[in-house]
Amino acid sequence: MGSRAERTIEQAVELQGVALFSAADVVLRFLPAPPGHGRAFRRTDLPGSEAIPATIAYAVDRHRRTAVANGDAVVEMTEHVLAALAGLEIDNCLVEIDGPECPGFDGSARSIVEALEQAGIVKQPQSRTTFAVVEPVVVTSPDGTADVLAEPSDVFEIVYELDYGPGPIPRQSLSVEVTPESFATSLAAARTFVLEQEIAFLRSQGYGARTTAADLLVFGEDGRPVDNELRWRDECVRHKLLDCVGDFALLGADVQGRFVARRSGHQLNRDLVRAMVGRVGNSHCRGVLREAA
Repeated sequence: MGSRAERTIEQAVELQGVALFSAADVVLRFLPAPPGHGRAFRRTDLPGSEAIPATIAYAVDRHRRTAVANGDAVVEMTEHVLAALAGLEIDNCLVEIDGPECPGFDGSARSIVEALEQAGIVKQPQSRTTFAVVEPVVVTSPDGTADVLAEPSDVFEIVYELDYGPGPIPRQSLSVEVTPESFATSLAAARTFVLEQEIAFLRSQGYGARTTAADLLVFGEDGRPVDNELRWRDECVRHKLLDCVGDFALLGADVQGRFVARRSGHQLNRDLVRAMVGRVGNSHCRGVLREAA
């Protein structure tokens, strides 16, 4: 995995959708950005607010999602947008949003990927930074039931082991070498999933007022999606891999390493990124990461 040219989109592209948690109508606008800009969000409904870099330094703790903030400006549910950008290797892009939460679309990143591909992807005259994992690092959940390991590899590979125990969703495991091609064909269309028994609780908390079974995968007690069909037999683990791509994008660079996630979620993924960044020097890369040649 060698150095490559940075990339951005050729022209602006706009998407509209409904936010999963807040149920608000949202407009997303993806704009080309110059070399070295990175990925960032800007709240157009908050005049004068600064852009929010999509890096771990600006990530804030949330349950079941990934959010970034800069001052009073916060953007929730960024993981699918970041997964699409990182998965397609679009390094420099400003994402304008007219509300506090990215739309959910159909629960996947497919609509975003299609829009970005339609906008066109172009190379830029600057090399993209790649961090290579040079020694293993692992983070574990407080109860010890989930963990994420990063270890050296010549490619960017993610392995996910999904195991919720007895229940509607069977154990699933999948390994993917992440490239623009594999992301677009094998991960982008994998949808968010939830158990039917969880829906009532989420709505009692004010979430998902406009969300239906067509907007994500809702699994009934029989293990089948309610009013929907699977796109892959192992769609759940593919969506977990999609989430990992989005969360690991908070490193702000390409990654060369093998990541093994066992029952992890957004919080543990962010913990791993923080652990990796915490072992990188301010002036040079050392410890768990080095800048790849």
